[in-house]
Amino acid sequence: MFKRLCVIGTGLIGGSIARAARAENLCDEIVAFGREKNLPNLQLAKELGVVDQFYVDMASALEQADLVIVATPVGSMQSIFESIKPHWNSHAIYSDAGSTKGSVVDAVRTVFGDVPSNFVPAHPIAGAERSGVDASTVDLFKNRRLILTPLDNTDARAVDKLKAFWQKIGSSVSIMSVEHHDTVLAATSHLPHILAFALVGLLGRKDEQREIFKYAAGGFKDFSRIASSDPTMWQDICLANKAEIIPLIQQFQTELSQIEQMLQQDQAQQLFDTFTYARNARQRFLDTLDD
Repeated sequence: MFKRLCVIGTGLIGGSIARAARAENLCDEIVAFGREKNLPNLQLAKELGVVDQFYVDMASALEQADLVIVATPVGSMQSIFESIKPHWNSHAIYSDAGSTKGSVVDAVRTVFGDVPSNFVPAHPIAGAERSGVDASTVDLFKNRRLILTPLDNTDARAVDKLKAFWQKIGSSVSIMSVEHHDTVLAATSHLPHILAFALVGLLGRKDEQREIFKYAAGGFKDFSRIASSDPTMWQDICLANKAEIIPLIQQFQTELSQIEQMLQQDQAQQLFDTFTYARNARQRFLDTLDD
């Protein structure tokens, strides 16, 4: 399908893309680019057979690559594209795996003046608490959603080929606008991570005095799982999509205030109705997973 895949950033996502592409024989060769400070991770990627070769020189990494996927934190995207620009190949397909799309498109536009037609923004909705190439797996994207957010000028052939690539590694591909993506993901991913970080931070400070974690039940473990996610990555995501996240935080504060009022006024029926609506809403979500 491709002669040479270049993955820029060989962490959980980039490493899993490489593993899956190799397993499905989608590329003749897989190479990685990384900074010198990340040499141990790059060396491990080669030792594990995730990539065939790695480079700390961008020109060498991109040579003859016909698919390039940037899988770095969104905060580093602009500097990455600045390094790619002198070696841009109009015959290759370029994409990313960033969790926000508006900031990535803005970064590309800043570097190139406009978004090249052979750049296809993408977001695999998959992840894990661990990071690094040793956390990557061949099946991370199986039965998971992948969102493509092409622009008006994006080459349709590039979109189709990238869509086929992700489908072959097991993803269910959806196409939507950049703006719609960032609105949806702010609600379903970014805000939940912020809530988990905030709650675990709150209880962590209490735990230092009262041993709260010692007696935490399974529900806390389930809810707090995503607070184990990479802080650097989530710092970048939240800052990049703050315009969508801040209104959601404000709405959530209103919801909490209403529940607080119900408790203060012993409004049992209103509390029951609130919990029942939430339970039913979650069931609707679970039903969509079966579709």
